[in-house]
Amino acid sequence: MVHKTEMDHYDGGIPQLANDLGDLRYDALADFLRQLSAKIETDGDKDQARNRVQLAKQLHQCASDLSAAASSIDRAWKISEPYM
Repeated sequence: MVHKTEMDHYDGGIPQLANDLGDLRYDALADFLRQLSAKIETDGDKDQARNRVQLAKQLHQCASDLSAAASSIDRAWKISEPYM
């Protein structure tokens, strides 16, 4: 697999992508973060199977951190939802 530096179907670039994701409603952002966490976890599992232990460890930590971020955004959603 080739890891890209840009996305094929998004013309905004990384700074614009970050801004666009940040503009999502918090429940949608939490869902995105959970899905990204799952993808990174899967990548870590694949690297673990290839005996790339250090890389797998960092990817699993990243997945855990993304999951924690999703939980934080879920809490922000619960606070802001009544005002939406």
